[in-house]
Parts: sequence; structure tokens; C-alpha cells
Amino acid sequence: MIAVASAVALIVSAYVVLVPGEKAKPAVHPRQGHTALRAIPGSYLGVYAVGAPSSYAGVMAFASATGVKPRLVVYYSGWLEPFQTSFAATAAKHGAVPLVQLDPDNVSLAAIAMGQYDAYLISYARAVRAYRHPVILGFGHEMNGSWFSWGYTHASPAAFVAAWRHLVTLFRDAGTKNVTWLWTVNIVKNQHGDIPGPAPWWPGKSYVNWVGIDGYYLSSSWQFAPVFGPTVIAVRELTGDPILIAETGATHAVGQPAKITDVFAGIHKYGLLGLVWFDSTDTSGRDFGIKSPAAIAAFRRGAKTYIKASS
Repeated sequence: MIAVASAVALIVSAYVVLVPGEKAKPAVHPRQGHTALRAIPGSYLGVYAVGAPSSYAGVMAFASATGVKPRLVVYYSGWLEPFQTSFAATAAKHGAVPLVQLDPDNVSLAAIAMGQYDAYLISYARAVRAYRHPVILGFGHEMNGSWFSWGYTHASPAAFVAAWRHLVTLFRDAGTKNVTWLWTVNIVKNQHGDIPGPAPWWPGKSYVNWVGIDGYYLSSSWQFAPVFGPTVIAVRELTGDPILIAETGATHAVGQPAKITDVFAGIHKYGLLGLVWFDSTDTSGRDFGIKSPAAIAAFRRGAKTYIKASS
């Protein structure tokens, strides 16, 4: 999750372009059947907290420390893991929507597309439908990066698109209308071409509701426009769908309070839906947790200034 370092122009307006090579728009399962969350810029503030989905305590601790009540709570779901209804129900009681990244770790995307996991996916779809409340669901996030088994250099974009479309179709056939489909890419890095643009993995507008972008501040010199701007441009070449910063953070070493202020300002300037803060330590040992008084104060100010009420 390495950010680009070149400045880009600010793009606020949205437009739609067909995915390159797409011969025709899908004829079935239109988006109109979906019970969509309201897509109001600046209205979604979320968190991934330690312990999710086994426990909601990390989310509560984050809310208590920052004074900010998350509207989105994230967890990452392993393949064949059932929908965590208990965690989702707790989220609903606290006014939050669960955002689940369903990840096919070490699973053949072609096998998913050909229906070999349909029993699992239909069961999952029925559990989400029975939950009744809104759920944001992603699949194979950061697929344009090379660090996951379903991603760049490990599986073909065509296989990913086929698996994504099959998954969405199964849910719609099951009558699961309470899902907002979040297609999440990593920030691009064009300098050496190791994190390419997301176009080859685009499944088509009929299969996506929101777009997520994951990216982190890993240097004190990085700012919102150079970090996220190139990816926003790349996404806008594909779709005008609402964009959420679906995973972000800054370490204490890079000046966390200033980066928190910067990410909120960027959300506001670009007219994005909001952000999800990764309030934990990643697999490389980098700690993005908000703990210092200065960081907590910056987060409170950012939330108060830029996150709008959606009701």
C-alpha cells in the first residue's frame, strides 16, 4: 500500500465512461433492484478496530477515545466464513453499518465464477437478507496490488471480473436487496508500474454501487492529492459512482495529527463519501492507532468540520 508522490489536478465532477473492451451493458440484474444507502458526500465515517468481528469492544473504545460515533464498522471475512450476524446486529444497535470485505484467499477465482462455491455464497446471501439492515459488501479488495492471492500477477483481471459478477448475480437471485456493493482498489503507483490502474478489474456499472480506495500516509511529505488523486482520476474514467476512502491511516512517525487533518480536508475537497480509519497495526508492524491527545483532537475537529449528517 505505497502511495504515489506526484501532484495531480483536483477533480470534483463525476462522469461515466464504459469499461475498455466492454461489448455491451449487462442485460440482467439491474441496479434498480437494490436498496441503496444514501450517497451523500462527507456523511460516512468508519473504523476498523482490533478484535472485529469477534468483539465490538475495539469499536466502542475508538468511539470513546475520539468522541466520534462511527457510521461504518469494518471487518475482513475469510473464505467460507459465515456472515457475522451477531457483530452486524451490534453495529445496527449503535447506528452503524457493517462493511465486510469478503476475501477469496488462496481460492480459485475461476472456480467461484463456475459455481463451485455457490452453496456457500447462497447461504451467505440468505444470512445477509435475513439480517434486513443495510450491509456494505466488498470482494477481493485491493486486487490491483500484488500482495493477495486474488490480485495482480496472481490471478487474471478477467477471472476477477467473472467471479465478481457471479457473486453479485447470486445475491440478487437470492433476493438479497440490502447490499451496497463496494468495489475497492488500492491507490495506483505509476512510477514503476507495480500497482497499476484499476480499469482491467472493473466489472461494469451494473455490478457496483460504490467504489472504495485504500491508501495510507507513509511519509511526512505525503498529502491527499498526490496520494489519492491519481486513483480518483482513474476511477472517474470508469464510473461516476460515489467514492469512499475505504481504508486509510497514518503512523505517529509521519505526523499523524497533520495527516488526519489532511485526509478530512481531502474528503471535503474531492466530494467523497467519507473515510474508514484503520485503527490498528498492520502486518508489517506499522501502528496506525489514534492514541495521542493531538491525534484525537485532530480527528474530532475533522469529523466535526467535514462529516455531514446524512439524515
